[in-house]
Amino acid sequence: MPSKNDFFIGEALMGEAPDLAHLDVMIGSKQGPVGFAFAQSLSQPSKGHGSLLAVIRPNLCPKPQTIIIPKVTIANLDQANKIFGPAQSAVAKAVADCVDEGAIPESKLDDWVIIVNVFIHPEAKDYRRIYQYNYGATKLAIRRALDNYPPLKKILYDKDRAKHPVAGIKVPKLWRPPYLQVALDHPSMEHQAKVIKQLPNSDRIILEVGTPFLKKYGMDAIRQVRELAPNKYIVADLKTLDVGKLEVDDAFKATADGVVVSGLASTSSIDKFLLEAERMGIDGIIDMMEVEDPVAKLKRLKQIPRVVILHRGIDSEQSVSVSGSNETQRKKWGFVPMIKELYKNDKLLSGKDRVLVAVAGGISPETAFNAVDVGADILIVGRYITSSKDVKNSTRRIINILPGYSDIDLTRIHEEDDDDAALQKQLEDNDSTPKIPKKKLLEEKKIVRDVQ
Repeated sequence: MPSKNDFFIGEALMGEAPDLAHLDVMIGSKQGPVGFAFAQSLSQPSKGHGSLLAVIRPNLCPKPQTIIIPKVTIANLDQANKIFGPAQSAVAKAVADCVDEGAIPESKLDDWVIIVNVFIHPEAKDYRRIYQYNYGATKLAIRRALDNYPPLKKILYDKDRAKHPVAGIKVPKLWRPPYLQVALDHPSMEHQAKVIKQLPNSDRIILEVGTPFLKKYGMDAIRQVRELAPNKYIVADLKTLDVGKLEVDDAFKATADGVVVSGLASTSSIDKFLLEAERMGIDGIIDMMEVEDPVAKLKRLKQIPRVVILHRGIDSEQSVSVSGSNETQRKKWGFVPMIKELYKNDKLLSGKDRVLVAVAGGISPETAFNAVDVGADILIVGRYITSSKDVKNSTRRIINILPGYSDIDLTRIHEEDDDDAALQKQLEDNDSTPKIPKKKLLEEKKIVRDVQ
């Protein structure tokens, strides 16, 4: 008896609208789940989605036997003709050619069946294109199914770069540090709107709706920033101390991507806050301002944060001498490698850090080098940028210090490429944020100073 364990799934999209083809394919044993679904579909057709056997021409089916199920409800004869004409013959010919080319084993011709879900847009008109696109997409989907495509490395590499063409939005994640986080603290919507509009077009920039800003406008501050920057990663600096679940939920509804809890809150409150953020699918962030030993605090938590902020507050900056301020800053940033060491065994499957470390407090182009040098993943900058007379230039001076591309991710994949050599090259370039040696950092630091 044939194996019941043969079960393969593939997908492919090919062509241009409205004649494009988008196929879902299942291949498997007649005795297994694909065979059962095949029989059910053929024997129990539904209105507008009646299944049909793929035929190269009338009275000539390919092997393995293949059934076609329309994704779009067939409402009239014109739509039916597209399925029963170019699509039906294209799918059948593709299956036959996959056998002829050795993609489908000859030993499986009478053991397997194939189910193909076919999308044809109601406005599609060009029969030649409908045929070509469905033929190509069927062959590609079958090969992908039998090759167990895509490999995990490709999924992990592309998942945060990709933008779905129909969804029309890109929900950012913290996948390519280091970042520049611009803290929008000034409690004036008009002022912040001007700042946002002047920022360079860079996916290394994330936005923070600061605490004073939030206190004045409430969650509407997040919504209005989202309207101005729909594709940006937005942090809501709640600095929550208690009853975090409610604040997380409100920030989530206002479209925040990350929410901040104070490290001074009780361990229980922080855990509940992080758990609720995880449940909502957004990032939980801990601000360690005024926490003497951030590592000790983190060790007491049950939940793992996405970001830990080592923060020297504005009042602290202004209440000490310049030398004392810098010494305090260096001491605080010394916790960066200690926090990374704490979570070294909690890395993501891709090998990236699960927990990122951000630094804040009087960061300028000079101190930014120090932050990058100790391994900070996020540099939080407020007044240096938001109070600048030239917001774009001030921002550039920071992001140009960050290792890696300072603008958009130049290695982002816009089209599918199953070529093994090309994919291997992409995977070799996976670390798009190479570390800059300290010597080079110091040389670039001198250049920045000379420009000043």
